Amino acid sequence: VGTPTIRVEGVARCKGATHRLQGDYVEAGSWGVVAAITGGDITVNGARAEDMEVIAAPLRQMGLACQFEDERFSVASSTLTATRRITTGLWPGFPSDMVSLVTVLATQADGRTLVHDWLYELRLFALEQLSAMRADLFLCDPHRIIVSGPKKLKGRLLDARDLRSGMALIAAALAAEGESRVTPLETVERGYASLVERLRGLGATVERED
Repeated sequence: VGTPTIRVEGVARCKGATHRLQGDYVEAGSWGVVAAITGGDITVNGARAEDMEVIAAPLRQMGLACQFEDERFSVASSTLTATRRITTGLWPGFPSDMVSLVTVLATQADGRTLVHDWLYELRLFALEQLSAMRADLFLCDPHRIIVSGPKKLKGRLLDARDLRSGMALIAAALAAEGESRVTPLETVERGYASLVERLRGLGATVERED
């Protein structure tokens, strides 16, 4: 541990073991953003408090009322305000997987927010589609985008090109006027199980189309 080399001493016979998987903090944060962008409340069970802290910090800077304790992450209806900058980082920094979602959230915050993802170029696949939904976005370079809000979004046909931007577009569609269609849904479902059923359980008007 602490070096680039791991040496394993094998044994003649391996034994069974029990291990409890921890909750996905990015998924928990995603549902928090879905609630926040629609002005709703939500409690997500199964996410460790120490994992949620890195996601909750910039959300709180945007005025979002959220709490994390034990294995519960709660978000309450809030008036969102822009924060000066949101920057991704290696653990324990803000995860790059939340960039698309927090960009959508910033479209509903009062003022300008700079979102900076220095880890990956052009992670914001949804940029053109969000602009077509009437979001006020300015792409500074492949790593930085300025989001101005609040802006009322307009529903449209949306292309879920990857997992995280697909979930971000669904969040945008929930906050938009009119009807939106997101395709292919399977792209998002591989990271968010029972997606349609969960959205319906939260009160969203959604349905799956063949």
